[in-house]
Amino acid sequence: MVNLKSNATAQKNQKYSDDEATLIHEATLKILSQAGVGFESERALDIFRRHGFQVDGSKVIIAENRVSDALNQTPNRFTLHARNPDHSIDISRDTLSIAPTGGAPFINQIDGSIRSATMADFELCCQLVQTSKVLNLGGYLMVQPSDIEIATGHLDMLATYFKHCDKPIIGASNSGLAAKQSLEMAALIFDGHDQLKKQPAMIMVVDAISPLRFSAEQADVIIEMASFHQPLVISTMVMAGSTGPVSLAGVAALQNAEILAGIVLAQLVSPGNPVVYGSTSAPMDMKTTISAVGAYETAMLSELTCKMAQFYQLPGRSGGSLTDAHAVDSQALAEGTLLLATVVQSGVNFIFQGCGQMASYSSMSFEKWLIDEEICSNICQLRKPIEISEASIDAEFIISVGSEGQYLTHPKTFNQFKNLSQPNLFNRDNYLKWTKLGAKRIDIVAHEQIAQCVSDYSKPNLEPTIKKALDDYVLEEKTRRGAN
Repeated sequence: MVNLKSNATAQKNQKYSDDEATLIHEATLKILSQAGVGFESERALDIFRRHGFQVDGSKVIIAENRVSDALNQTPNRFTLHARNPDHSIDISRDTLSIAPTGGAPFINQIDGSIRSATMADFELCCQLVQTSKVLNLGGYLMVQPSDIEIATGHLDMLATYFKHCDKPIIGASNSGLAAKQSLEMAALIFDGHDQLKKQPAMIMVVDAISPLRFSAEQADVIIEMASFHQPLVISTMVMAGSTGPVSLAGVAALQNAEILAGIVLAQLVSPGNPVVYGSTSAPMDMKTTISAVGAYETAMLSELTCKMAQFYQLPGRSGGSLTDAHAVDSQALAEGTLLLATVVQSGVNFIFQGCGQMASYSSMSFEKWLIDEEICSNICQLRKPIEISEASIDAEFIISVGSEGQYLTHPKTFNQFKNLSQPNLFNRDNYLKWTKLGAKRIDIVAHEQIAQCVSDYSKPNLEPTIKKALDDYVLEEKTRRGAN
């Protein structure tokens, strides 16, 4: 059994017991030791062989002691450094970091139509991340631009992010080569390879292929990142009824096996490598065959994922405001809020696709992005307990006002009223004032707010020599691969 490390301050998921988590863990050990996990990367298979693992073709058998060793080596907290030190973030079992939309090839417009995403949209994403008071990081593939070369587009996106945003960055994890190039660019920002290896400065999301397989590209990303001791989000997306069993408990065991296998590989390459435990598993809709990310089962699986991360004393990742809707309507906000509220209350530590995602990952909306930020901000306040003390109750104050007084004009109210929340987008005006101001729906208010965000944006400083080095590197890599 894994030796669980102590962290009494971390928020815990109380819905599932440690005994239930142990059942999932023990089922996972059976899966890993009997079915094994396929790795399509020869580099990964060679690493497993050199460490004495049983390898049969592309299948790797992982014994219980190997899992325990890896988990006991994985740290439960780390700092992800930004090029602006003021924006560096701690990722641990008692913190929460939020990243925005990811991977959408289409943009939902205010009139309900969609269009292909462009690099201009990606640049706007960078500006929104930079000006956000909610989002902690961004980076590669916040949208999938259609006006750049697919093979080298990650170079353009990463260079654009470094120039327009100084918060921590998510690197390109579409292949081992892309990961290597991402690290080379990070080294230009963080004073070279040796310094990069000393501090986590780029994080990548790696996805297993269910059931029980890592593609060569994703396995190589683990190897490249761990070689530089950079943090990984080892994640999976099991589709219940398609790439996994219908049983949600079975899905939890299957995804757990996939995540643990990735963690084992990371620790073999670099013992102590930072890892976030994550999943966005969801049911497959049997009528449409889509991944029903807006379904309540997705929220239930995410809640159980948070529990398993806590069971292993690791930071946990989940999806954020996910929806199957195609418009910024009641369905979109209800489904997104359901998942956000569930995972935040369950103690999640890293939310990917926290704002703006729509249509089962296929599109995003800038209006929904800003609405989701406000929802995130409100829900995150629920993690904070109300202070309960003699001073905060202040019974003497209540007694002094009694049944004949009032609080509105009392000096204490004037001193304390700023502690109460004020919305940024959401309406609290009465009906007459709301109609006088145009009777605007929340998506219209958000649409108008985008221009204000752009106006508030200030491009962070980047040393001219570093900017030139980035541009030169991108041009060199494109030329080497014959891209435009």
